[in-house]
Amino acid sequence: MKSPLTGKEMPLKNEARTVTFRKEEIRIRFQFYLCEETGEKFTTTELDEFNLLMVEHAYRAKNHIPQREEIIEIREKYGLSAIRMGEVMGFGQNTYGLYEKGELPSLANANLIKLARDPYKFKALVEDWNPKSDNTKAELVKKIDRLIASEKLKLINLDDYLLGDGEVSVLTGYTKPNLEKLVEMVVFFSHEIPCFKTKMNKLLFYADFSYFKYFGNSISGLKYKAINYGPVPNMFETIFENLSEDDVIDINYEDKADGIRIEKLVGRKDRLFNPEVFSNKELLMLEKIKTQFKDISTNGIVETSHLEKGWLENVHGKQFISYEYALELKAV
Repeated sequence: MKSPLTGKEMPLKNEARTVTFRKEEIRIRFQFYLCEETGEKFTTTELDEFNLLMVEHAYRAKNHIPQREEIIEIREKYGLSAIRMGEVMGFGQNTYGLYEKGELPSLANANLIKLARDPYKFKALVEDWNPKSDNTKAELVKKIDRLIASEKLKLINLDDYLLGDGEVSVLTGYTKPNLEKLVEMVVFFSHEIPCFKTKMNKLLFYADFSYFKYFGNSISGLKYKAINYGPVPNMFETIFENLSEDDVIDINYEDKADGIRIEKLVGRKDRLFNPEVFSNKELLMLEKIKTQFKDISTNGIVETSHLEKGWLENVHGKQFISYEYALELKAV
């Protein structure tokens, strides 16, 4: 963007700001263009929308308000329409549908939606509901009872183990951790760029952080840590081992001259990539990362990741990397 004062190109900058939103103070990284000669700061409509999205994300995370994807997921679990779900929860007829489209719920309504995650608690709401048809209510109660019975059979939830508690925050890129998308990302890169685990970790990092940089969310909801060899997904060893054991990818072992055995992740002919779980924008980002890093060696991509501020400022304590550092990405 050119400065309206000098006509010269202005660099994109960001700074920590605290803004008031719904009577609460919210901290974000605010993006703007800086006129370096005058010190004046400018935004575009696109930047204003991105900054507002960051405020809403931070507000949701601070108050544990479900993201729109989870609001949809909760309703679909019970097989209800958005209108019927709103009726059960005592909202206006169209309110639940608006929340699914991205409108921010009030704190009171957000708490009711969170209650509905749990079939036991949702059943209590249904029992207080007075629809026109008793059969409608009875059928819904039966469905909830079946859900409760099936959940009692789950001793260990592998998704929760691998991806954490599912809490959305700036460490997940304001996306609920999604094992299905993570699996397909690994499958995609295993087919397109068969590589060692070290490089795979960086491909996943750049895909998620680049998507956040441009669109304000991560793709997978993964948390990433800074370790000596660059950013890595949390629990990456267990994730790759489980995918190999389930015949989703193959892990081939190669012995180096120094006697160290390294693991290469390779796509399987009988397990192809499923693009259906991604949006068009997400698919384009995966292609972009593939194209940019396909011919770069493992050492090369490690060195590239070591230039990233998110790694530099977190490696000494092996800390999680906030997605706010995506705004500072150098490689993409």
